[in-house]
Amino acid sequence: MGLALRELYKAGMVMTAGHDQRVTNHYVIHFPEHAPRESDPNYAAFNAYHRLNHARSVCLVGSRLGFEQCADAQGHEMLDQPGHPGLELHHKILEFATLNSVDLVALALDFPAVTTTEELLAWAETAANFMWLCPKHHRGAGGIHHAAAADWSAELYIRDLIGPFEK
Repeated sequence: MGLALRELYKAGMVMTAGHDQRVTNHYVIHFPEHAPRESDPNYAAFNAYHRLNHARSVCLVGSRLGFEQCADAQGHEMLDQPGHPGLELHHKILEFATLNSVDLVALALDFPAVTTTEELLAWAETAANFMWLCPKHHRGAGGIHHAAAADWSAELYIRDLIGPFEK
């Protein structure tokens, strides 16, 4: 419990008990027209980055909270094993399918070196736009492709925050 919370607690603040809450999100993503991923000339850069960095890779979430938080696609624990064959490379800012509609002026606010379409396509396949994740934190119930952004970000700091849906 943080210092501010302790002070409120001492002052008689009633704390809400820990609890589970089911969350369901439904929305439509409007992907712009795009070629198949394999025909992207920068796809070779993705594969090259993967080959060059996989041996040293670890799950971003596991590196913060402990690798017992990680699981492979079958749900088995993935302990601290750099280069684990189950690790997946995720585009953390922009996925390939969205690149054709990026507003370069808006992107330049956060990435000022990216001002042209060519620079964007190259930047999308670099460490600045990548993160390594285990399948649980990538595609699982609490993974970056399923959880709301605020929930997934909180999961970087709170063990076992998001779990699978249980009836």
